[in-house]
Amino acid sequence: MTAAIQYRLIKQEKHTGARLGEIITPHGTFPTPMFMPVGTLASVKSMAPEELKEMGANIILSNTYHLWLRPGEEIVKKAGGLHQFMNWDRGVLTDSGGFQVFSLAENRNITEKGVTFKNHLNGAKMFLSPEKALQIENDLGADIIMSLDECPPFFESYEYVRDSVARTSRWAERGLKAHRDPEKQGLFGIVQGAGFQDLRTQSAKDLVSLDFPGYAIGGLSVGESKSEMNRVLDFTTPLLPEQKPRYLMGVGSADALIDGVIRGIDMFDCVLPTRIGRNGTAMTSQGRVVVKNAKYAEDFTPLDPNCDCYTCRNYTRAYIRHLIKSDEIFGLHLTSYHNLYFLLHLMQQVRQAIMDDNLLEFRQDFFEAYGFNKEKAKNF
Repeated sequence: MTAAIQYRLIKQEKHTGARLGEIITPHGTFPTPMFMPVGTLASVKSMAPEELKEMGANIILSNTYHLWLRPGEEIVKKAGGLHQFMNWDRGVLTDSGGFQVFSLAENRNITEKGVTFKNHLNGAKMFLSPEKALQIENDLGADIIMSLDECPPFFESYEYVRDSVARTSRWAERGLKAHRDPEKQGLFGIVQGAGFQDLRTQSAKDLVSLDFPGYAIGGLSVGESKSEMNRVLDFTTPLLPEQKPRYLMGVGSADALIDGVIRGIDMFDCVLPTRIGRNGTAMTSQGRVVVKNAKYAEDFTPLDPNCDCYTCRNYTRAYIRHLIKSDEIFGLHLTSYHNLYFLLHLMQQVRQAIMDDNLLEFRQDFFEAYGFNKEKAKNF
């Protein structure tokens, strides 16, 4: 049996653990490390699929929990699966819905069977188990799907996280058994354990023994510091198989992407670029620009003078500020487009730096230009 998802390591940067590779999916082969835009409800907010392709996006995420609530996985299945439903012929990843259940839903009750909760839209009582999550994800038809896990708060007690990790391992095994078509969809396991090294080690050991085609690191970027996240990655990533893709969930700031790559991560996702774009903030090579601020009212330069995206080639800060202040949707589209392009282009630069064996120099130059002080630029 051929696994739906395969990873090929092309080169490892000689000074770090950074990996240049490619991930092979049923909808194409794509270079890593990569950033994956988030399309929660089968749409990256305000972006057309053609625009995502134009800027170099290869895999996008959709959200199992939200699509389960609306329109329902049955409708997506009848449409031919997510790819046809959203007119996207490249890779798609769906999460398990677990994070949303634990962060959005009310009155949760976790048992060995699964979690009972009230959904955030209408308060209806619902139940999500490892088997139910896999049924929904199988019906949605993404290339990469995720095991149902519990994502405990980073600063939860050791005893709670220990029990949670053990439950997540048992749920992962149940989900693997429930998976209907491993030749068409690759199911990833999710390593949990908060900031506890022994629990992360146990979680990784449990999941690696199940031989998933890929592994995610969850439970980070949930309130802990960047240095704390890097500390966890330092001891967690080496526990994962070299011949499988490694995915850091929910991370999308420029500094965290670079530092994650240095620690051997291949895949990232985050709502950050579109979320802050809708709030009038742009990521640029010179740091963040809050373009809705008054000082840009007569600034007739691009968002980023070093960017060649559609937004920066055609529109000024003054015009984009005017649109946002006037509640014109086009302004939010332009900032979202730029931010996604910025991160996708950043990952292209990172891949080239790995090829050239100068990722640490690239990091320092980028951090200093981005506005970090020299001490942070040197500290990784």
